Amino acid sequence: MKDNRRFCLDLKESELSCWCKEKGFPSYRAGQISKWLASGVIDTAKMTNIPNNIKLALENDFIMKGMTVIHKFVSQIDGTVKFVYLLHDGNIIETVVMRYKTGLSVCISSQAGCKMGCTFCASAHAGFGKSLTAGEMFGQVILSQREMGEKIRSVVVMGIGEPFDNYKNLMDFFEIITDPDGFGLGARHITVSTCGLVPRIKEFTALKSQINLAISLHAPNDELRRELMPVPAHYTVRELIDACRDYVKATGRRITFEYSLFDEVNDTLACADELAALLRGLNCHINLIAANEFDGSPYKRCRPKRIDVFRKALAARGLNATLRREMGSDIMAACGQLRRGLESEEKE
Repeated sequence: MKDNRRFCLDLKESELSCWCKEKGFPSYRAGQISKWLASGVIDTAKMTNIPNNIKLALENDFIMKGMTVIHKFVSQIDGTVKFVYLLHDGNIIETVVMRYKTGLSVCISSQAGCKMGCTFCASAHAGFGKSLTAGEMFGQVILSQREMGEKIRSVVVMGIGEPFDNYKNLMDFFEIITDPDGFGLGARHITVSTCGLVPRIKEFTALKSQINLAISLHAPNDELRRELMPVPAHYTVRELIDACRDYVKATGRRITFEYSLFDEVNDTLACADELAALLRGLNCHINLIAANEFDGSPYKRCRPKRIDVFRKALAARGLNATLRREMGSDIMAACGQLRRGLESEEKE
């Protein structure tokens, strides 16, 4: 039977205040409960200043223990940590915490599964469960922070799922994570990556947000993009880049293009020429990714020499391009590997 109760991390303090009033509890209890939730405490037993009768009411009216760590993998290469969370409805999501010189960064999922069907991504082959609520996105940040015992300094919405296919919940998550009375993360420390849903990019542009925008491009023309990214390719490359130009003009922010390199597919000098012509004059950065392979993938990882030639070709054509540092590949936490790694382990 479906549980229609709300997940506790989806509750705003104002909503908790209304709940306390309805239940006849003192109004100040809402602030106490909100502080516990904002610190990642979703087990009422650990809410030490909350009376038992209020704890019982919380457990009856809301889903409290709605996210549980069922696996934790630590990379022996670079210390990257992958958490596998079981949600109250049985869906499984993955969250990756990476350490940089500036501190911890967490890569969160926006959906359990993905509907975009990108042929190079392991998540696309794992089926679609659901879109996550704002609280389930926030939970990945705050619960991972508690597990790590260290402050999360930045958030990237680049895990499983297409964030702009879950637009309303994504915007609610941004409101929660940037709340100065809550987690208080600065907008410029947040990045959201979309595979190119043009109408949603236009909506996001209208907000003139300081949150960083990244576009998963991976191809400089429509034919190749349709092969790699069948659903996002419903919008032409020209439509996508025009929307990106409007974003840069409206916000004054530089935009990032993610470009995964597949051996002898999209790593040719002809592709470099097309990409340079496509992005000419646009304030952008190109994040080259040495694409990761997984069982059943039709693509091969681009060879280092070809990556270097492609990067230098872009630089010679006036584009700012760097190779993304790969992290967590030994625990299937690197780009394009999420979800499939867990399923493989469960079958063994």
